[in-house]
Amino acid sequence: MLRALTGALRLPRPWRPLQTRSCASDGAAGDPEIQVRVLAGPDQGITEILMNRPSARNALGNVLVSELLEALARLREDQQVRVLLFRSGVKGVFCAGADLKEREQMSEAEVGIFVQRLRGLMNEIAAFPAPTIAAMDGFALGGGLELALACDLRVAAASSAVMGLIETTRGLLPGAGVALAKELIFTGRRLSGAQAQALGLVNHTVPQNEEGNAAYHRARALAQEILPQAPIAVRLGKVAIDRGMDVDIASGMAIEGICYAQNIPTQDRLEGMAAFREKRPPRFVGK
Repeated sequence: MLRALTGALRLPRPWRPLQTRSCASDGAAGDPEIQVRVLAGPDQGITEILMNRPSARNALGNVLVSELLEALARLREDQQVRVLLFRSGVKGVFCAGADLKEREQMSEAEVGIFVQRLRGLMNEIAAFPAPTIAAMDGFALGGGLELALACDLRVAAASSAVMGLIETTRGLLPGAGVALAKELIFTGRRLSGAQAQALGLVNHTVPQNEEGNAAYHRARALAQEILPQAPIAVRLGKVAIDRGMDVDIASGMAIEGICYAQNIPTQDRLEGMAAFREKRPPRFVGK
């Protein structure tokens, strides 16, 4: 058991520079449906994935899903990504869920393949090595809410964010993401950001501002709180929590021990102890 766990829990591969770019889209105008933005200055270490498909309210179609998968595959290799933030470039909407107009044109076999790809997308987000945050300033329905739930942390505008697993109202079933309250799936009920926080679906809610991006600004502030922490310890902490949730207590403790052992030889651990001894802020470098 321990040998299997040790093989599965490995430190991320060495850092390679990320060439930041927009992902290509085959839309009519040829515009990308997402943009990857690497922030600088005091926000260095935060990377944003901006979903921008206004014509379909950021609905998850083949192109958008492909671009998200491509971006995640590149970003997971970059050790300088300390926090990954998902946001929308379309005012009033985070992600409207699956693109039903596109799906209507698919054969049954094509639908099955697409649903598998959608499930794979949610798994890739959930397994991303650095902390992930969803900033929901508007509608997050069906697959859009599942995308947010695949993130580690969620911030929502109290009034303008509307969330729901509405697949059953369309004769469908939720096809990806984590297990949720059956009541939400059975009823297809929509929740405001404030209601979602009361149910524990989001970490923070904020009053919406005139620009319609209050949740994004709160999510960015949350990301800034993560930045000063030791990045390897944060990543290993995420592994210990995610892997430990689904096993018995003894296996969970073993996973925690393996993660702790991997953190012992890091420069950051020594820097943290030195900073404590010298009564100064630590300067973590991710090594």
